[in-house]
Amino acid sequence: MSLKALHLIFVTLLTMLSFGCSAWAFQAGSVMGGAAALVGGMFVIVYGVYFLRKLKNISYL
Repeated sequence: MSLKALHLIFVTLLTMLSFGCSAWAFQAGSVMGGAAALVGGMFVIVYGVYFLRKLKNISYL
């Protein structure tokens, strides 16, 4: 497994964790915590797209 594939797995897991924490915080009544986790999740998605564009010529193997 290449470093690119491993990186994408971690970015995906971090995105799911961030949105999960956001939902949990909103359900618990913490608007600021939920909003912060939501913004963090969106930032990770933007970073993932940037990473894919930067390394588009590198193989996943």
